[in-house]
Amino acid sequence: MKNQTKGDRQFREFAAEMRTRKPMALGLMTGWTWYDDPRRLAFLLARYKFVAKMLEGCGDVLEVGCGDGFGARIVAQTVGSVTAIDIEPEFIASAEQQKCDRFPIRFVVHDIVAAPVEGRFDAAYSMDVLEHIDPSKEDRFLTNMIASLTDNGVCIVGMPSLESQPYASFYSRIGHVNCKEQPAFKALMQKYFDNVFIFSMNDEIVHTGYSKMSHYHIALCCGKRAA
Repeated sequence: MKNQTKGDRQFREFAAEMRTRKPMALGLMTGWTWYDDPRRLAFLLARYKFVAKMLEGCGDVLEVGCGDGFGARIVAQTVGSVTAIDIEPEFIASAEQQKCDRFPIRFVVHDIVAAPVEGRFDAAYSMDVLEHIDPSKEDRFLTNMIASLTDNGVCIVGMPSLESQPYASFYSRIGHVNCKEQPAFKALMQKYFDNVFIFSMNDEIVHTGYSKMSHYHIALCCGKRAA
């Protein structure tokens, strides 16, 4: 009975707290994922947890292509501040609706291919975006993303592997116009950084295994090259 009483009190405490706040809801993109394939949310959370751990202790951080902002909150737990941008106004509107005063993230509509983001950032990251960028525009995408980094800034970019595409969903394949094999991805990032560390990912597991069996690539980059 003692354990049950303690459990009941725990429930009453957080239930009372949540009644004073707006209901927590999924955003536009993550709501679709929860409807279409809930397992993918586990993969998304694992990717953002990796970013949060790698950037832990950073000051001002930029996310490029934040979607509905679901993952940005995980990074906001470990850094000073997060500015999250996306080209789609509807995604940013969804992110604003789900904002929480506990994690004050600044959401901005911005086309990174058109211009860099104003300000200076200690780190920048972009997950599941580069594969949507036409190869003819990837240089502008990366150059403008990196332009706002401090000289010692860190950059993390994640994207599905080319090898994973036969297993991608119909909706994913529509938008994936620039997936790469891991050596090509590393070579691309080495144009912009002296040091590029490549990780593989399968489901929730980040590893350094055989790249041909990687379904997702993550590049951790530092040592920004002079423009």
